[in-house]
Amino acid sequence: MFAETAFDRLIEINLERDPDAAGLFTSGQPRQILRLLEARFEQEIVPGRTLLFLDEIQAAPELLACLRYFYEELPALHVVAAGSLLDLALAEPSFSMPVGRIEFLHLGPMSFEEFLLARGRDRLHGYLQNFELGQELPESLHQDLSKELGLFLVVGGMPASVSAFVRSGSLRESEILLQSILATFRHDFGKYGAGVSQPRIAKVFERIPRMVGRKFMYSQVDRTERAAALGQALERLCLARVAHRVRHSAAGGVPLGAEVKDRSFKVLFLDVGLVCRSCGLSLLDVQPGADLMLVNAGAVAEQFIGQHLLYSGALYEEPELYFWMKQKKSSNAEVDYLVSLGTEVIPVEVKAGKTGTLKSLHLFLREKQRDLGLRFNTDLPSLLEAETSVAGGAQRPFRLLSLPLYMVGQSNRLLRSIY
Repeated sequence: MFAETAFDRLIEINLERDPDAAGLFTSGQPRQILRLLEARFEQEIVPGRTLLFLDEIQAAPELLACLRYFYEELPALHVVAAGSLLDLALAEPSFSMPVGRIEFLHLGPMSFEEFLLARGRDRLHGYLQNFELGQELPESLHQDLSKELGLFLVVGGMPASVSAFVRSGSLRESEILLQSILATFRHDFGKYGAGVSQPRIAKVFERIPRMVGRKFMYSQVDRTERAAALGQALERLCLARVAHRVRHSAAGGVPLGAEVKDRSFKVLFLDVGLVCRSCGLSLLDVQPGADLMLVNAGAVAEQFIGQHLLYSGALYEEPELYFWMKQKKSSNAEVDYLVSLGTEVIPVEVKAGKTGTLKSLHLFLREKQRDLGLRFNTDLPSLLEAETSVAGGAQRPFRLLSLPLYMVGQSNRLLRSIY
């Protein structure tokens, strides 16, 4: 679609389906390579008017080094390379990376708002884009958005699943596609490296959707396996972007990654639709308007918010997400996520229904002397002025921005509007 709107023609090379095509690049001479590509694909390649797209480039990672010469000798030629397992290839490079010659962009699943566009709900999407705090949100629109959210939770953001649902209107078609995607991931484990046991990777892969929202414990994957071996399997899944670690940060300030404890982490799966399919959840199980929800549905809400926050930064920034916890013998406290806005650190709580205590958020605000918290739930948006108790019985004022789950894509904009 990008090529259709921005270029005259597209040359697409899938290096898994057509591995011999990599041989066209061996000279390292861009002009010679273009002549070979033109002869092979019977198309003229004109810099500035042709997009060269190298798909599944992890099948021939040495081509990344070749891109340096395109940048230096043919800077007007636009080249895009993509690879779902690219990070695995880059983890053990056998070539010299062209530093400063390649721009890395990180792509996650489709967002809820992109789902609305795919569904033809352009006006509903526009309403979210222009919503301002203090503006009344009609109950009818809230219910409409909540129903769309319920659909998204089970369809997810994998483009094939969204396409199947939009085309057919059937959740069954989406489920079939999601099951196929899960099976494809399992069949790909052989590409994750010879040094890691495929059965171990499979064990971790199967358990992650059922452990979303909780501190990740290797003993809950398999008590008979060594933590180090399972950790190696998890690392491979993270490099493949099938899973993402949410690391514990002490949250003393920004950047949040400066105070992490690597042994304490949670794990997100790639996509909320895949979580629901893996756990056998249906639309009835995750209706966001319900007051009584399955335990798993709370984890689904945390997955939904997590995957949106993970990719809420600039495309060129490495996706990172953090949480905060405090463990004591008498009681534990945990804030689901942390986000930073300038120099501010904002605790984020995720609730699957309209109600729920905020004890951990209050504790965080007191200990870190912060004055703004963010809550996602199924209620209407609001900005509350509240107080929390501090030492000596005094009260410390803070503000609580409460947003419905479906507004996660607007949370950064709305947070900036109240600072």
